[in-house]
Amino acid sequence: MRDVDQLPYAVQQEDHVTITMSDGVRLSARIWRPTGSDAEPVPAILEAIPYRKNDLTSTRDAIHHPYIAGHGYACVRVDLRGTGESEGVLRDEYLEREQLDAEEVLAWLAAQSWCDGSTGMMGISWGAFSALQVAARQPPSLGAIVIASFTDDRYADDMHYVGGAMLSDNLAEAGTMFAYATCPPDPDVVGECWRDMWRRRLEAARPWVLEWLRHQHRDDYWRHASLSEDYGSLRCPVLASSGWADGYSNAVTRLLSRVDVPRKGLIGPWSHKLPHLGEPGPAIGYLQEVVRWWDRWLKGIDNGVMDGPMIRAWMQESVPPSTSYQERPGRWVGEPAWPSPHIEEVVHPLRDRSIVCDGRGPGPADASGSAGLVHTIQSPLSVGQFAGKWASYNAPPDLPYDQREEDGGSLVFETQPLTERLEILGAPAAELLVSSSGRAAQVTVRLSDVAPDGRATRVTYGVLNLAHRSGDGALEPLEPGRKYQVRIPLNGVAQVFPAGHRVRLSLSTSYWPLVWPAPSPARLSVHEAGSSLTLPVRPAAAPDEVPVAPFGEPEGCEPSEVTQLTEPEQAWTVSRDLVDYRSSLDIVKDRGLQRYEENGIEVGLRACEKYTSIADDFGSVSGEAAWTMRFRRPGWDVRVETRTLLTSDETDFHVDATLDGYEDGRRVFSRTWNESVPRVNV
Repeated sequence: MRDVDQLPYAVQQEDHVTITMSDGVRLSARIWRPTGSDAEPVPAILEAIPYRKNDLTSTRDAIHHPYIAGHGYACVRVDLRGTGESEGVLRDEYLEREQLDAEEVLAWLAAQSWCDGSTGMMGISWGAFSALQVAARQPPSLGAIVIASFTDDRYADDMHYVGGAMLSDNLAEAGTMFAYATCPPDPDVVGECWRDMWRRRLEAARPWVLEWLRHQHRDDYWRHASLSEDYGSLRCPVLASSGWADGYSNAVTRLLSRVDVPRKGLIGPWSHKLPHLGEPGPAIGYLQEVVRWWDRWLKGIDNGVMDGPMIRAWMQESVPPSTSYQERPGRWVGEPAWPSPHIEEVVHPLRDRSIVCDGRGPGPADASGSAGLVHTIQSPLSVGQFAGKWASYNAPPDLPYDQREEDGGSLVFETQPLTERLEILGAPAAELLVSSSGRAAQVTVRLSDVAPDGRATRVTYGVLNLAHRSGDGALEPLEPGRKYQVRIPLNGVAQVFPAGHRVRLSLSTSYWPLVWPAPSPARLSVHEAGSSLTLPVRPAAAPDEVPVAPFGEPEGCEPSEVTQLTEPEQAWTVSRDLVDYRSSLDIVKDRGLQRYEENGIEVGLRACEKYTSIADDFGSVSGEAAWTMRFRRPGWDVRVETRTLLTSDETDFHVDATLDGYEDGRRVFSRTWNESVPRVNV
């Protein structure tokens, strides 16, 4: 890490700058910019997110925004309306008003005396979503974007739904935002109006999961702000990154293949982290890459940033199964384009409970074929308890554990021990000829690396709600007993399978609690004659391979000082009661009470998730997300407590939620919700 005074430009910081929107709402911004920018204007870089610049993201912000500012840019970190010290209320993610606000902020930045009229946007997760969505609206000053851990398809490839099935993260993220959207502003920043601002947030609040449950299929709600609806709307250069341990491992390659702008992709071994803070390691000198990107596209410096591969990816070596890793061994590989001319889609038929790996096996038989074995599977609800999180946040232990117990409730196909090293890069896919005993069913497909000692490390997975077998826009209940040819794409990955290891394909009809179960259990028949596994095989060294220049060491400025006042707590507990057959996954993420020394505010954040089921009773599943967020300094002590409980039966989802606000230990606000939403082929 560097001191600010070691950077090329001296930096000045303004902690609370208000930017007034066209409807009169004032947004709060923190700005870092070169001290000489009043005389020599510079491009401005915007990051707009709802996660509180004055405390909760201040440590992270202090690492990269002053660093970029110290290389000749004005970095602007804005709290979305209704969050932090910004006025208004935050009602949902990615609404039209949010994007209008961003456009107005960009116009305001371009008009400032210290800005040269050109702007960029950057961010991870929500900030990356915002940058991509706003870029598609083509604001005149926006010259380039830098995005990490994002999606271009809000329905099919986000934390809500996957393959038409609902993720439990649909509840977990709703619980997160239920808490964040109801937190108070800091009185030391906004003054005596803080209580009125807080009250408006509390009164406007609703559990976001209710809205997300009302849109169980692709519709205009999800089409809004999804670049996948019109890739041609993106007209500015984009530097896109993610990590293989993240939930957003697919969008980078999809973006590279479908937009027609200057673009570069970067995928490391990381969880939901920026690459210079990447965990599992190795982290890289990402901020140097970002500065080069801005220099080329906002300052017009011909620095060769577009030379070399279009995509750089970390080819992961085999590792034993673990719920967390400090480092993932491997190497950087580069591809000149995506799809890459170096990668071959190799089809391996499924025969006699094996994956035929004879070099170039034939493709799957026609769906009408009758040859081959038929296998049936009806998985217990316990399959999925070792699945980890949809997206790892490097909050151990949130990665998948040894898959052998999961495989006990699955239909398993695997190769013989490999005679030579196998490398894959891209998205594997399973072609299955299936029939179901019921009108609703789902299938989860897992690909694992099986070591000679039997330990199985999950490499990637995919899910399909079979009502979505013809696509998200053509929902069709199943006809029991009828055969259907379906394709299940798995998440993209770069992975080595060493010689002597086996490749395992595991099929299950449930994957709870990562995926919410189907309305009722169904028995699935898999017909080998029409089933296969396709692997994106990459030669270990292509003769015309584009070399990958080494990354620099991670750089950034020193984070702001935080004092830990109480001990944090982290837990991930799987339990089973063999009296009533209740299974439970309990997750605790508690930061403890922390004091941000820059402004003296003390913040406590505790999040608990609980997922339960009884035996194989699909009507018994429940998920709960409970949050407590506390803010205090001498003379001020407030907290917000939220709880959202989601249950279901064959016909409906049921939401029970509570919101309580406390000041000086006294409850000053309370509201409850008890609502049901019909299930529609989910």
